[in-house]
Amino acid sequence: MQIKFSAEPAGDAVAYLAYEGDKGVEFASALDKPAEAAIRRAIAAGPFKGGAGQVIEILAPEWSDASRVMIAGVGKKAAISELGWQKAAAGLVKRLLVSGAKSLSIVGAPDRGVAANLAFGARLAAYRFDQYRLTLKAEKKPTLASVSVVTDSAAGARSDYAPLSAKAEGIELARNLVSEPPNVLHPESYADRIEELSELGLEIEVLDVAAMTKLGMGSLVGVGQGSVRGSRLVVMKWMGGKDKKAPPVALVGKGVTFDTGGISLKPGPGMQDMKGDMGGSAAVVGAMMALAKRKAKANVVGLVGLVENMPDGNAQRPGDIVRAAAGKTIEIQNTDAEGRLVLCDVLWYAQKKFNPKAMVDLATLTGAIIVSLGNEYAGVFSNSDDLVAKLSAAGKAEGEPVWRLPLGPGYDKQIDSEVADMRNIGNAGNAGSITAAQFLQRFIDDGRTWAHLDIAGTAWKPGNDNPLEPTWATGWGVRILDRLIADNYED
Repeated sequence: MQIKFSAEPAGDAVAYLAYEGDKGVEFASALDKPAEAAIRRAIAAGPFKGGAGQVIEILAPEWSDASRVMIAGVGKKAAISELGWQKAAAGLVKRLLVSGAKSLSIVGAPDRGVAANLAFGARLAAYRFDQYRLTLKAEKKPTLASVSVVTDSAAGARSDYAPLSAKAEGIELARNLVSEPPNVLHPESYADRIEELSELGLEIEVLDVAAMTKLGMGSLVGVGQGSVRGSRLVVMKWMGGKDKKAPPVALVGKGVTFDTGGISLKPGPGMQDMKGDMGGSAAVVGAMMALAKRKAKANVVGLVGLVENMPDGNAQRPGDIVRAAAGKTIEIQNTDAEGRLVLCDVLWYAQKKFNPKAMVDLATLTGAIIVSLGNEYAGVFSNSDDLVAKLSAAGKAEGEPVWRLPLGPGYDKQIDSEVADMRNIGNAGNAGSITAAQFLQRFIDDGRTWAHLDIAGTAWKPGNDNPLEPTWATGWGVRILDRLIADNYED
């Protein structure tokens, strides 16, 4: 999708943004008389009030060079957020993407910042993952190739759009990674893709099974021992702060490229979605790309544990006891509770290697979080009220909301083991998301600021009606992480 900023509308389709109130048509007085009259008649013919998401479409009007003229409601003028502007443009792009229209001009941005957010929303809505649809019929292929936002300050809008464009690239990368089939994206090939980001100035380090074994990461290595694909731990460093030696923020992601459940085998129906069990890692990789592309003035390190959970003759068994790098032993009671086994070693490494000022992990960790919060919110667990407040504010601004759930000794007691320091699951059917977070907390150093985001319900969404997101892989997490860094940790 080509994004442009221009002084005048031009193209197959022109959309005028209308506010709720004044019958939604205060813009019409700026048009010539035939156009104004036609638009006012079209609005009078129906229930259009300028509310957010309302659209009137006029085809082949005699008074316009465009083949389509649309009036798009954006809501009350004083109440429109950045997210609201983004959704307004996204809805238009979704409407036109396969319509036959090749270009769209959006008219009505009140300032350069709004113009930039309209462009950002348009770009996110245009995303498709079609590279394997080799026989897709022509009528189902996207036709919309460019969006131009009309503004009096094109240069200023382009400047404001630059960091949003970087964020969009990170989101697109995350969506692509989650969407890739597991025969293409596995721990080894995934690590190779991340290494390509070194071209952006990221420092990349890859630890293989031998290196992780030497460090004592028996928990992470154990998860992947049933796969022919070797597990990996990938570190991405961006030291953009004034003091390059200052402690960074650490972002940690679960990267299970395919999860069969291991010996505790998952049911067959729906297992194909388990290629997305690396959504937490994709968010971290996408966020690190965005930070590097916009040259964020912050020290940030991203770490992802990449494994494939398979049930072969060498696979981990229920009843096994493994030793994590932190020196704690874990009784494996269910091999399908593998994400926490990956994360605990990566969290240990992040703390020992980088001494981070704050640490946030993201994981498609539990189905229980979907039972609790559905597909609307990610669950957040933390030892810091301040970090939760920062994440909540970032999530609200970016349309990636989080809801805090509790931690406490009663939940923690559930993961005590009679034969090891802990077991990897709590009591069956009892607070599964919380006990998973309690498990992770046992690997957080005293005094370390930490938050865990369970994104199992938001990393992919079937039947998604959010115009900014495609159906299935959403890229959830890139926006909230980028905003968290931008608002709280940049010089």
